[in-house]
Amino acid sequence: MERKSKLTIAMATAVLAVLGAAAAIYAQGAQDKYSLKSPSGIAFSDFRGYEDWAVVSSARTDEVLKVIVANPTMINAYKAGVPGNGQPFPDGSKIAKLQWKPKKSTEAPFVVDVPDVFKQAFVIEKDSKRFPKSGGWGYAVFNYEAASDKFTADASSPSDCGHACHTVVKAKDYIFHPYQKR
Repeated sequence: MERKSKLTIAMATAVLAVLGAAAAIYAQGAQDKYSLKSPSGIAFSDFRGYEDWAVVSSARTDEVLKVIVANPTMINAYKAGVPGNGQPFPDGSKIAKLQWKPKKSTEAPFVVDVPDVFKQAFVIEKDSKRFPKSGGWGYAVFNYEAASDKFTADASSPSDCGHACHTVVKAKDYIFHPYQKR
């Protein structure tokens, strides 16, 4: 009986060792997207939790479906009337434009495009001291490659890459999307 107990313990130990090694190998291959920084120094970790931020708006082009989300600081500012009240968004405001390649739903009983492959997170953060030349906003793009399940910081995306585009909405503190009525 004692021999069976020792054999059982040895087998359980071996199984746990194999599972532990497999977990370690998987962890080495898994990416911590929050360790990425854009060329301008904007860290993806500044946007930690963006997956659960409140939706501001949505948009669509021929190429991508977009969902725009913002952190609680920015959502509170929107709810207080910014930017329509003439006030700027406070430092610490963060907004992310999440973009997917669209596909036609095969399940809906009507024609509708739904998200297919995630493509990128275009992020913007307000820090007047760090980004004084671009209205206080810093911009970065983190591309996603589905085949490798990895994010990369877009090397052609300096901190003011989105500023040129956003100058047309300077009166709205450089933000295109209003907080949509719900």
